[in-house]
Amino acid sequence: MSKDTHEADVAFIKALAELLRDNDLTELQVKRDYGEDDSLNVRVSRMMPQAAPAVTQVAAPAPAAAPAAAAPAAETAPEDPAAHPGAVTSPMVGTVYMQPEPGAPSFISVGQQVREGDTLVIVEAMKTMNHIPAPHAGTVKRILVEDGAPVEYGAPLVILE
Repeated sequence: MSKDTHEADVAFIKALAELLRDNDLTELQVKRDYGEDDSLNVRVSRMMPQAAPAVTQVAAPAPAAAPAAAAPAAETAPEDPAAHPGAVTSPMVGTVYMQPEPGAPSFISVGQQVREGDTLVIVEAMKTMNHIPAPHAGTVKRILVEDGAPVEYGAPLVILE
């Protein structure tokens, strides 16, 4: 590869990054063919900032009812799966697969015991199948993704306890 081609590729990648930022995209993938056996595959991705939760104004209950109303609200507040100590998160942006090949049984199911190192799911990124291992032994409490679903970096996949 000549120096001119390298510099042109760097400029091309910088332009893609600007396009990603300017259009509020999270991922962009391009293949550039130079010849029969010469091409450039580029995948540019970024994490989007999390939106602040919506704030809803509600009339305050009477002081006598406040303690009773506060307890059920705390119990029914949705738990953030990513904050769970047993959350296994995605190490990359990609597509999740629950089984090694179509039609095969899933790697895991809710209630299943797993050992450290057992494959929980596969995340496909750039045509590479990445086995995501269990970081520790435990029981699968929740599966937070569906087969074939796209995932972002750091997205919770499974809860192990």
